[in-house]
Amino acid sequence: MSGTVEARLAEMGFKLPEAASPKVARIRNWKIAGSLLFVSGQVPRIDNEIAFIGKVGREFTLEEGQDAARTSALMVLACAKDALGDLDRIEEIVRVKGYVNVDPEFTAVSAVVNGASDLFNDLFGEPGRHARTAIGAASMPFGVAIEVEATFQFT
Repeated sequence: MSGTVEARLAEMGFKLPEAASPKVARIRNWKIAGSLLFVSGQVPRIDNEIAFIGKVGREFTLEEGQDAARTSALMVLACAKDALGDLDRIEEIVRVKGYVNVDPEFTAVSAVVNGASDLFNDLFGEPGRHARTAIGAASMPFGVAIEVEATFQFT
């Protein structure tokens, strides 16, 4: 089922990927508690292959890091669709966390995670504006540049 949110995503030039199972972690991609949907951290995948291997500030520029963040955010949305069946059920995005694999000298961690936040804000408008944490990390699963997770309120 494809609704208004997915149509808007297509207008923005993005295609919703298929949700991918965790590669190693013994977790679920998502968990529902009441009217909240918690989506586990999603690494960037392109055509179901893990992408953006390396550190922002070394192998990747700020702009490439933002692209990786958008790619991870699309995976978060794919998991939300898997959980809810329809992204139109999302009332608002409550919280986003971004973990960025950075060179120790790179300090624009928040700007990297803006790639995910901008996608959510542009896609959902005011309901997409969220609380957020952005963390720089020395190491990430599979050496990816970023991992993004989110909490949604839904009907």
